[in-house]
Amino acid sequence: MRETLARQTIILAGGSGGLGSASARLLAEEDAHLIISYHSNRDRAEELSEIATLVQADLTSASDRQRLLNTADSLYGLVVFTGDPCRVKDPQELEPKMHESYEVNYLGPYLLAKEAAERMKAEGISGSIVLFSTMQANALFPGSAAYAGAKAALQHAARILAKEYRGRPNIRINVISPGVTAAGMAEASIAAGKYDHYLETGIIPRFGRALDIARAVRFFLEPDNYITGQVLTVDGGLTL
Repeated sequence: MRETLARQTIILAGGSGGLGSASARLLAEEDAHLIISYHSNRDRAEELSEIATLVQADLTSASDRQRLLNTADSLYGLVVFTGDPCRVKDPQELEPKMHESYEVNYLGPYLLAKEAAERMKAEGISGSIVLFSTMQANALFPGSAAYAGAKAALQHAARILAKEYRGRPNIRINVISPGVTAAGMAEASIAAGKYDHYLETGIIPRFGRALDIARAVRFFLEPDNYITGQVLTVDGGLTL
C-alpha cells in the first residue's frame, strides 16, 4: 500500500482536529495532495499548512460545500471528520440540539459526500469516500439520542450512497465509528474519568489513539480496496 496515494487529491473535511490531523500527517508521508477544511479555528488549521491547502468551510452551507469541492482538481478521495456531540444538559435544550445535530452530524456530511460522488462520477474517477460516525450510533448510551441518532442516520445513508455509486466508475463509500479515542471530542470525557471503568474492568486494553483512526482512514482510501458500504467500528471492543 505504500505510496499508492502519491499525488492523489484528497479532501479532509473538518480535518484540522485531532483525528483529522493524524490522518493528514499519515497521508502526507505518501505525498498525497491534501485539502483540509476547517470551520472556525484557523490557528489550529495553520499547523497543517505545510502539508495541505486550507479552506474555511461550513458544511451546512451549500455555497461553502461547492467552494470546497471546487478547490480540488481530479478529486480521488473525501474524508468527512466533522461532527458535534450536541450534548443536552437541560431537557429544554433537547429540541434545538436535535435540529442542530441533524444539520451538523447528518445533512452537511451526507450532502458533501453525495456532491463529491457526483463530481467523481462525472469525471470518470474511481475513488473513495469515508464518513465519520461514532460508537454511540452502534450501542445504547443514555442521553446520546441527539448525537447518536443523527450519526446512525448517516451510517444508513452512507450505505445507500455506496449502492448508488458502485460500478464504473467505482466510488467506494464507507464509515468509521471511533470509540473512546484520546483525540477530538472524546478527550474531555477521558480527562473527566467518564470511561475509566472500561479500563479498570479490562473491557478494553487502552483508550484509542488518533493513529488507530488514521490507519483505518488509510485502509479505506487504498485504491485497490475491495470494500464498500460498510461501517468499521474502531473501539477496542468496547461496544461488544
